[in-house]
Amino acid sequence: MRLKFLVTAVAITMGAASLQACTTTEQGAAAGTVAGAAIGGAATGSVEGAIVGGAIGAATGALIGRANDPGQCYYRDRYGRRYIAACPRNY
Repeated sequence: MRLKFLVTAVAITMGAASLQACTTTEQGAAAGTVAGAAIGGAATGSVEGAIVGGAIGAATGALIGRANDPGQCYYRDRYGRRYIAACPRNY
């Protein structure tokens, strides 16, 4: 019961964080984290499984999100403002 509550709390927190994500890569990573944590926790029945699943899901989601936003990179100027421009060649 306690594990189920913990996994649910992590999923809700990460789901809310995914709404805050700006880029497609960040959104993919957040969604992957939620899905991975839920699957890992359910499959193993342990917190460690949820953590490992979340980490693997974050990496996979970031790769998928990056593939959906080709040719554009997000940068920050010296004042911390974000802007989008073409990625460097061979990136």
